[in-house]
Amino acid sequence: HASILFSSGTTGEPKAIPWNHTTPIKCAADGYLHHDIQKEDVVSWPTNLGWMMGPWLIFATLINKGTIALYHGVPTSLGFVEFVRDAKVSMLGVVLLENVDWRRIKNFSSTGESSNEDDMFWMMAMSGYKPVIEYCGGTEVGGGYLTGTMVQPAAAACFTTPALGLDLVILDENGERSNKGEVFIVPPSFGLSLVLLNKNHEEEYYHDTPIFDPMMLGSSKEKLANQLVMEKRGTLRRHGDEIEDINGEFFRAHGRVDDTMNLGGIKVSSVEIESILNQTNGVKETAAIAINTKGGPSELVVYVVLELGENAVIDSLKVKMQGTIKMQLNPLFKIKEVQIVDSLPRTASNKVMRRTLRKEHLRKITQ
Repeated sequence: HASILFSSGTTGEPKAIPWNHTTPIKCAADGYLHHDIQKEDVVSWPTNLGWMMGPWLIFATLINKGTIALYHGVPTSLGFVEFVRDAKVSMLGVVLLENVDWRRIKNFSSTGESSNEDDMFWMMAMSGYKPVIEYCGGTEVGGGYLTGTMVQPAAAACFTTPALGLDLVILDENGERSNKGEVFIVPPSFGLSLVLLNKNHEEEYYHDTPIFDPMMLGSSKEKLANQLVMEKRGTLRRHGDEIEDINGEFFRAHGRVDDTMNLGGIKVSSVEIESILNQTNGVKETAAIAINTKGGPSELVVYVVLELGENAVIDSLKVKMQGTIKMQLNPLFKIKEVQIVDSLPRTASNKVMRRTLRKEHLRKITQ
């Protein structure tokens, strides 16, 4: 094995995932084909070896003969800004800082939690409109399965293509192809995990998943080609993300399928609710969870982190947010409760741990 990594545990207990000899090839391919890492490039990505972007940075940069710029310190300081300038960094993992000049940057990359559209557009503007390569994958993928490129138009917080070397299908809850639903990877592909050290790999990724039918993919001509090439069907691989295909041109992530809730008989993702509520004046970020204690309809609970120096009365904040949901999303979605907190629990990869919030909230109301 090249290394053994632990997943963040957003869908349960962390999984011990070996990276084999094909995984560095996957990292390097994504780095070259999607991020355009060349031998003259200097790559800086504030991360650590505790999650996949640390090893990814090493393989993606060095195999492509680029240079890694390592900063010893906090990547939100003026010192980091000066370091990026002095090191002539050309590719930067997303760091949101104000009053900086990123015009030397060739491109950015963003992975982890679903990106905020306004933040990503603002970052592009700070660099003279250089693209942010949205990059969605996981430790068990060895890189990305959805990504942007340097040869397609960039839309803030959107992906443009499945990563080269693999394909995917989006299925609704009935297992039918849809423009919005759970995404499944079509194996095999370089970098996909083959074994887990502390769990059953087959159970985690393939148990009860749909059978791949080549007719699921592409146009009529492509379907015919797929039928000729793939004579036998195979089992799709579960990944657990909810993805939307926008007119066949862009993809948008809506968080984990685990974070999809049913409110008033209508399915909606936490990310959809949060993206609207985050626009509330004085609010820095939110986390929306669904609580169901009696077997009836799920109830919406919103955790709120306020902007620095802001104060808010919970009742008035709840009324304001409810009005926003009614006007911009759906009047049937009723907020049961608003909780103001100092920060949201996150994994090492910056993903909001809504599962932790649900568990803690249920513990409080059942005591």
